[in-house]
Amino acid sequence: MVFMAELKKGLGFWTIIALTLTSMVGTGMFLGTSIGAGYAGNGVLLAWAFVLIIAVYVAACFGELTAMLPRAGGVYEFSKKAYGRFVSFLIGWLTWLMANIGFIVLLIAAMNYVLPASFSADIFYGLSYKLLIAAAIIIIMNLVAYFGVDTSAAVLIVFAFITVALFLSIIIPGFMEVNMNNFAPFMTKPFFMVFVAMFFMMEALMGWESASFLSEETKNPEKTIPKALVISTIIAGLLGIGTAFISLGIINWSQLVGSAAPMSDVANIIFGAQGSKLISWGIILTLMGSAVGVVISTPRLLLAMARDKLFISQLARIHKKWQTPYNAIIFQCIVSVVLLLAAAGKYELLLSMFTPLALVTYVFVLLALPILRRKMPEANRPFKVPFGKFGPILISLIYLAIIIVWLYTGADAINIFRLIISLLLFGIPIYLVLIFLYNPDAIVSFSNYFAHLTLWMENILLPKYVRKQITGIFRDIEGKSILEYGAGVGTLTLHLAELVGPKGRIFATDLSHRNIHLLRKRLEKKGIKHVTVIHDEHQVNRVHPSVESVDIIFSVGMISYIQDIKKILTEMNRRLPEAGRICFVEYVNFFRVLPDAALLSDITKLKNIFREAGFSVQIDKRKGLLWNYLFIYGIKSERDVPMI
Repeated sequence: MVFMAELKKGLGFWTIIALTLTSMVGTGMFLGTSIGAGYAGNGVLLAWAFVLIIAVYVAACFGELTAMLPRAGGVYEFSKKAYGRFVSFLIGWLTWLMANIGFIVLLIAAMNYVLPASFSADIFYGLSYKLLIAAAIIIIMNLVAYFGVDTSAAVLIVFAFITVALFLSIIIPGFMEVNMNNFAPFMTKPFFMVFVAMFFMMEALMGWESASFLSEETKNPEKTIPKALVISTIIAGLLGIGTAFISLGIINWSQLVGSAAPMSDVANIIFGAQGSKLISWGIILTLMGSAVGVVISTPRLLLAMARDKLFISQLARIHKKWQTPYNAIIFQCIVSVVLLLAAAGKYELLLSMFTPLALVTYVFVLLALPILRRKMPEANRPFKVPFGKFGPILISLIYLAIIIVWLYTGADAINIFRLIISLLLFGIPIYLVLIFLYNPDAIVSFSNYFAHLTLWMENILLPKYVRKQITGIFRDIEGKSILEYGAGVGTLTLHLAELVGPKGRIFATDLSHRNIHLLRKRLEKKGIKHVTVIHDEHQVNRVHPSVESVDIIFSVGMISYIQDIKKILTEMNRRLPEAGRICFVEYVNFFRVLPDAALLSDITKLKNIFREAGFSVQIDKRKGLLWNYLFIYGIKSERDVPMI
């Protein structure tokens, strides 16, 4: 396995058609007509028509954006160019939440078709058979995604064929059973209720982001994806309208509204009880196919965000043999299983959350198109959507209007929308933690802003017992010359100054001018004069040139931010005498949940890097309360010698 290998370009036009088609055909295709009819009566057919027109235009917008930026992150990449890193992270976060919620909704819906509600005998500490079966399906689906795009493509095409066959098996023979009297009178509800009905049907024609995630693995994506998105949307929309017409023509809308499984009821009239069972299994497989599309595509979003250090960096790794983002797939599998268990009994809540979450996300993506036309007018656009300057704005306003109508008329809609906003806001502290861990440029402003807080919390961030462990590694340091690379607010500096004594000397460097200001004030207050404080805003790229030679180097919490660790260690080597000593201490296992920076997670590789720079080191992990500490200490030596 290697880091940042290439994704395999193995997907063609028909695979993208299959992916988009299966991703679109969700629960809305089976339940949207009956739910929408409760608001608009037979006018739900108009709602279907409006939804299809909007969906085709949105598909074309996705087509232009994907053709311009054919990269694995899809909507995240569009947003990054349009809005910048912070907003693109939030949109990526929202999209990931939307995909996971949609996946669980599909899986639970399929399980409800497969197993009756009474089938819930608890085993293994309260987990039901239903949840265990669903978890097994999640693992199998992720294995398909793990073993490459060729396997995934074959599975998607099979499911797409099943999907089309299922709807045609209802539409074609269903024409013989249609009673046109069911459509009279056509409008029994106020016209504006058509727009309320649209809210509950939007989910039936969503899922274009799935194709955008796979654009980096698609052959000739600039031409393939726009065409596939539009064609698959038209196919899905016509299948939905056709099925809605047959359903309303066979069962009066007032009766259809009360059906828990409307498509199965229609099939029962057309084919009888045995045929209805066969159709039910077709529905199950179709829902499974839609779920497979999410499983295959969504890890590519995590891959793109990880590449930009806006998600766990290890998720950017690509399998050498299968050429898939294997860590992202494994992570996705674990999250899906956890969400499945957490969502037990909350199917209706998840379903209610999905559509507004998707609409909010799509508004941001749509608005990215006119923004990018203005910001990047010379960019290559192999496919251009008509009315690209104001069309996306108009559709965004329609989406927002639908959300507002839902908030006004939907039961418990306000509370659900508050929950969605809470999930969005929860992404902000995650973003801050990620830039703190992975982004050396952001750490400067972060350190400046939180300098006083760092001083106030120094006994938590670097407790006294840890400071004693650090200073106790090298006992004979009195009178020595020391470089503290990354001194912060002086938490360790004051202890080192006391140990070296007035005959020793300390160079304390830091990249934050506020940290340096606080450190100088602390030194002045204690009357310490043998510490030279240096503000070095380029510290992540060098050892400050005014530091010529020292006997020992200490550093706490800096390795994650160093741009080129080999370069820095080489510069440190030049400043130390033979047998000169170094001690790096790094924070790891944050809150026992967050993963470490990639370099800190591979101890063997880390030790080899120090060895190649001319240091013989020992690496220990020592326990802390909220995180652990990685101690890297040793001497400058041409040979690899043991540390005592």
